[in-house]
Amino acid sequence: MPAPRTPWLAIRTELPARRRLLLSVLSFLIPLGLWCLVAYVPPFRWHPDVKLELSAISGEISAVYTAGDRLGREFYPEFQRLIRDENAAVLAARSAGDPLIVSRRANQKLLRQLAPIGIAHGWISDEQGQDDAALYHLWRDLATGAKVTTSPELSDENKMVVVANWAVLGASSPDYLSRAIPKEALLKLVPQGRSSTPVYLPAPHEVAVAGWADLWAEPKGDKPSMWQRLGDSMVIVFGGFLLAALIGVPIGILCGTFDFVSRLVEPFVDFFRYLPAPTFSTLLVAVFLAHDAPKVALVFVGTVFQLVLVVSKTTRLLDGSLLEAAATLGANRRQLLGRVILPGILPNLYNDLRILLGWAWTWLVIAELIGVKSGLTEFIDTQGRYRNFERVFPVIILIGVVGFLTDQVLAWAGRFLFPWAGAGPGPASRALGRVVTWFPRWVHSDRVDPLHVAREAKETP
Repeated sequence: MPAPRTPWLAIRTELPARRRLLLSVLSFLIPLGLWCLVAYVPPFRWHPDVKLELSAISGEISAVYTAGDRLGREFYPEFQRLIRDENAAVLAARSAGDPLIVSRRANQKLLRQLAPIGIAHGWISDEQGQDDAALYHLWRDLATGAKVTTSPELSDENKMVVVANWAVLGASSPDYLSRAIPKEALLKLVPQGRSSTPVYLPAPHEVAVAGWADLWAEPKGDKPSMWQRLGDSMVIVFGGFLLAALIGVPIGILCGTFDFVSRLVEPFVDFFRYLPAPTFSTLLVAVFLAHDAPKVALVFVGTVFQLVLVVSKTTRLLDGSLLEAAATLGANRRQLLGRVILPGILPNLYNDLRILLGWAWTWLVIAELIGVKSGLTEFIDTQGRYRNFERVFPVIILIGVVGFLTDQVLAWAGRFLFPWAGAGPGPASRALGRVVTWFPRWVHSDRVDPLHVAREAKETP
């Protein structure tokens, strides 16, 4: 007779392995699906903004909008109307034989409106985005049809603007010279854009593209690569956490073992953990100067007091009958501490440290902002200031991925270190463990154990 199926919502009953795996995968896929739903699926798509593909300039508005900026859907048509009215005034004056005269600087700004198009197609480099000679030739090629835009594609209205402007630019000089920028008013490109989520919620594909590009981008000047930033951030997190563990674990064990130490230490620790660690940032910079040392110290301060209390509680949860049995057999305090308490709490202590390592990661962003900004947080702060959130999200996700993978590796290692504390390693984990430990086992197998040799010699007749 087949065993009854376990209900999905069984109380205090562990689900089968396949269901657990399915639910673990869904826990990640559901938020990602909701994000994609809002970004792409028409019935649910939330696109209250328009993301510009061209720079936009209007004399009626003091702000200058560049490619990538977002405008509200209500304001976008009004902005287009303003620029069309300005172009109509320029054309009307030109038709009347009295063209409007503006400064060369004003026309130079209009000349650079095509820079995002040229960069997107690879016709000019980022550095040439303000090179008037390169942009002059770009206007010529687009007006004559030598180059054709695809993504983004110029609208028919803007193609007419390019042709009309080239008629003025080309008449000023057959080839580009610095004096070739005319004073006669040029037409302005009409804003082009596409529906977009708000600036703080970029679409998943934008995040993926920007994140991949930043991850493998070469370092420029004194700016480190993303991998170097990640390495610097990990040094701060793990450095502060290891210092906290080296100091906090022994104190926590002593607090959980001896009431004298507990009464002497825990009241102050319990009070101090309510003091916000960032309030000590100025003091830490004054003591450790302005580089990585105060950052490591902040992670330490934010973690060590919580660690002491957690470890002391774990120590108190050890079964008291083990201590009574050891004491009955004549164990002294040193033996009770080293051979009963410490081995008895190791599995739970290991899990506590895993959890508290995640606590240390939460202090990373604040720590890297004190003194000289550095690491991943410096990148997040800089890009967030310019509202490049499609470049901010990948770094936030990267921090989460590194922390999560670290925790999973430690959980996997814990199954080998403490197999008696819970579920042991599965077949795949055991196979991987054998691969990882092959060299140490091979070295050990080649060593000659003198006790084993003596025992064999004694048993041999």
